[in-house]
Amino acid sequence: MTDDSTGLFTIGELARATGLTVRTIRFWSDEGALPPVARSAGGYRLYDAASVARLELIRTLRELGLGLEDVRRVLAGERTVAEVAAAHVAALDARIRSLKVTRAVLSTVARRGSSAEETTLMNRLARLSAAERQRIVDEFVDEVFHGLDTADPWIRERTRSLGVSLPDEPSAAQVDAWVELAELLQKPGFRAAMRQMIEYNAADRGPDSPAGSSMRFFQRLVGLVGDARARGVAPGDPGADTVLVELLGAGTDRAAVLRRIDMGNEVARYRELVSEIKGEEAPPRYQEEFAWVVAALKAWPGR
Repeated sequence: MTDDSTGLFTIGELARATGLTVRTIRFWSDEGALPPVARSAGGYRLYDAASVARLELIRTLRELGLGLEDVRRVLAGERTVAEVAAAHVAALDARIRSLKVTRAVLSTVARRGSSAEETTLMNRLARLSAAERQRIVDEFVDEVFHGLDTADPWIRERTRSLGVSLPDEPSAAQVDAWVELAELLQKPGFRAAMRQMIEYNAADRGPDSPAGSSMRFFQRLVGLVGDARARGVAPGDPGADTVLVELLGAGTDRAAVLRRIDMGNEVARYRELVSEIKGEEAPPRYQEEFAWVVAALKAWPGR
């Protein structure tokens, strides 16, 4: 009711005016966000017109998700609404990112039919900081390149820098790709395959070999084979042997080249996962060109 002698309002009157419950208004008052301006002779809390405006602001801020402590600080003039809103936006952004990671992990769990142990591991991997993700990659690089100082430094740095930087708002596919990549990097079989590839690379290179020459070899392979295929040269044709000599040189152990191509297929998934994490198209695998080389090596094993 309204105190007619003073023009002040009771909690019941505020409730009718604002549509809020008496219980809610009493709670906010008890918490110090809406202190009464006076008390009636019977001990009832009384509020003035300014209290009505204050109550509407409290309701607005609470509906926007602000805690009572922030509401009290705004009402006390310790912080502006704009400052509190900016801080709340940042907190909401962090919460949204966390929820997206949670959704991504749950989607992966549902798709894989993961066990409780796998779910725990995936959740831990998905929530690693950038520094923690980098540590996993650095440990992998240090192991597979250890003692191979002549390996192409371009490959070393490329391996160290790719697949680490998840965007601020990763998609479910990107989180899934990072989890799979982190698992892959820790598999002994994959590490052994990568190590052997780097050993081959280091053995091929001389002290004066420029960085990035490994990539130029693959570019040359694609170019030579693409030209041969365009000319209609089949892997079993004598012309295919000529292409192999031009690509590999005379006297190359072609059986060893075949083994290296097989290993390259094993690590192709690594490159695909990295591209997914970076939000890029997967690099071309040139499967037709490499299949041609494999067939030609098998058809022309000697030289």
